[in-house]
Amino acid sequence: MEERKEKILEFIKEDAYKPLLFEELAGVLDVPSSDFELFRQALDDLEDHGLIFKTHRNRYGVPERMNLIVGRLQGNERGYGFVIPDDEDADDIFISADSLNGAMNNDRVIARISKKGITDKRAEGEIIRIIHRANSTIVGTFDSSRYFGFVVPDDKRISSDVFISKDEFNGAKPGQKVVAEILKWPEQRRNAEGRIIEILGGKDDVGTDILSIIRTYDLNEEFPEEVVKQAEAFKDIVSEDMTKGRRNLRKLRMVTIDGEDAKDLDDAVSVEKMPDGNIRLGVHIADVSHYVTENSPLDTEALKRGTSVYLVDRVIPMLPRKLSNGICSLNPKVDRLAFSVFMDIDNAGKVLNHEIFESVINIDERMTYTNVYKILVEKDPELMERYDYLLGDFKLMEELEIILRKKRMSRGAIDFDFEEAKIILDEKGKPQQIKRYEMTIANKIIEEFMLACNETVAEHFYWLNAPFVYRIHEDPDMEKIEAFSEFIHNFGYHLKGVSKVHPRAYQELLEKIKGSKEERIISTVMLRSMSKARYSSKSEGHFGLAANYYCHFTSPIRRYPDLIIHRIMKEYINGKMNDSKEEVLNKKLPDIAKHCSDRERVAEVAERDTEDLKKTEYMKAFEGEVFKGIIANVTSFGMFVELDNTIEGLVKMSNMEDDYYIFNDKQYCLIGERTKKTFRIGDAVTVRIARADIPTRQIDFVLGEQEKEETEDTEGTKEIYLRKIKDVDMQGKPARKKKSIDSKVKRKITGQKRRRV
Repeated sequence: MEERKEKILEFIKEDAYKPLLFEELAGVLDVPSSDFELFRQALDDLEDHGLIFKTHRNRYGVPERMNLIVGRLQGNERGYGFVIPDDEDADDIFISADSLNGAMNNDRVIARISKKGITDKRAEGEIIRIIHRANSTIVGTFDSSRYFGFVVPDDKRISSDVFISKDEFNGAKPGQKVVAEILKWPEQRRNAEGRIIEILGGKDDVGTDILSIIRTYDLNEEFPEEVVKQAEAFKDIVSEDMTKGRRNLRKLRMVTIDGEDAKDLDDAVSVEKMPDGNIRLGVHIADVSHYVTENSPLDTEALKRGTSVYLVDRVIPMLPRKLSNGICSLNPKVDRLAFSVFMDIDNAGKVLNHEIFESVINIDERMTYTNVYKILVEKDPELMERYDYLLGDFKLMEELEIILRKKRMSRGAIDFDFEEAKIILDEKGKPQQIKRYEMTIANKIIEEFMLACNETVAEHFYWLNAPFVYRIHEDPDMEKIEAFSEFIHNFGYHLKGVSKVHPRAYQELLEKIKGSKEERIISTVMLRSMSKARYSSKSEGHFGLAANYYCHFTSPIRRYPDLIIHRIMKEYINGKMNDSKEEVLNKKLPDIAKHCSDRERVAEVAERDTEDLKKTEYMKAFEGEVFKGIIANVTSFGMFVELDNTIEGLVKMSNMEDDYYIFNDKQYCLIGERTKKTFRIGDAVTVRIARADIPTRQIDFVLGEQEKEETEDTEGTKEIYLRKIKDVDMQGKPARKKKSIDSKVKRKITGQKRRRV
């Protein structure tokens, strides 16, 4: 069937091809009448995947030659959307609310272009076919009237409510968070219809907020019964017969180094100073493939999940905890099966030679980042005494980390220094503290060791010409490079080699802006100008790391690409790989790589949503209070201010009432028309928390300086008021409601003071 589909697609894509009817196409391809049904199935399958398109006159062609775009719909809370094309080089297509034709956020669709893009304006189009529905269920807040109910989706990119008939309430009460199954898809001017299938709890109940996000992204905390049974059947110990054919490293000194709360420990490290002065680095990774065999229930479920998901208050693992926290986890003082990679590294950071083999190991200590930092930097006497037999290893690790990082930076790897937030919750899931997460020498040791190991493994199997899953990061798009170069020019910076940019040019720029006011925004825009890293069955290099070969090998407990790499490695190491197996893998791996990339994106969005939720919940307690912050970004609608604890909020331009502010898109600043007061990226400001809206996860600030002003220029304020109520946004809607402006400006004109909160 696959060969038949490839032949059909290859023919339809030929330049000379003209759209043909079914019978005409079958005739040209010499399909016997006895195979017509199979031929029709192949065409239907290609059409279902958006690879070909059947017109209303029943003629087949490829979408790209019929003014059609195949892609994913990204909705917007205002009702319109954008089609993100499958072709990564193609631009997004704007779809008005009237042209969605029943499509919902994340649906896979075909759009017809109705108006081509001109200069900086996007092309516009209309959804003409929905290939695949992404939302079989909707999570949201239930409300009802006497005769019917409706669910308001949590995901604001789904702009329409779901209608619920009275006999489909199934016990739901107004104000509860629920899951609704869609029974009838939306149509033009008609909402989707559904029924309540799960009540998550009251919207303010403990745990309901995170559970709603889990259901929104269809993350499953429970494993199917057959998967649990398979996991439970494994013994908790490594028996001697399981170690046959493996190298015995149980007497080699090695440790794990992870966060305090980590339970799925999949990597251990060892270091030795060799007689020739080189350092032998050993990276030892849990051999999950011994337990999760191909096409088993465990394997099928792991592939479906693609990755573990690390939410702010819990982990949704890729594998059952019996494996992830048990027999596969490299816990100390017990035997474990592993894949080991030895690398001999000289003082310039070059890997002179390496070995990859199956092993059996026994970890000496389960170390934490905190304790290793205290030993190396703070020289904590108690810890140094406790781990005295490891002190030499830790010093050697520190020495090797410096060597490897220097080598990586010298070749031009880009080292973004975005600070992350650490959110501390109480036993009920309430945020108690939010602070910056500090990267220490201990974190950097593991980071550099894993990078070196992943590169070594990827290059080894590249030269074997083996079927493989690589981690790639493509070169930036030329248009994005030029736009970024123009952007930084406004700050007085220059990007070397725009026509053929090297990652070193980006790193040199990061070094120049370090510590400057504009560091945050330039780093952010730089990151957005690049492609997203993804998995691929082809080695196309990693731009950000300035690496020719790279893969993910070191985390098979929590990432499926690592697991399948282990499985491939096992076949080659044990001499079991053959031509037929390679052929099967070469066909399967592209789809597996794409699926894992997609699952990674879902996990990232879910993780970010839970963090944003807890940040907003934390700041809710500080509404009305004043904080100092730094302007992190300036836009046409206001400016984002970052507080010391990494939390960002928006100061809307419509709330900056001391003047009429104009956005300067060249210098990325706001300039007061009358006062000439200027707000730039990096400026220190004082803000008051005006609102922390938990349902939308948005935090609004107002400038504290403006509230301290006791008097205003009345005539100037009247002028600002008249200008603002006439101001319109890009969609042709008022920038904000006249009533809202009127009530605030009236106080200024009449001399009334704002009530202090």
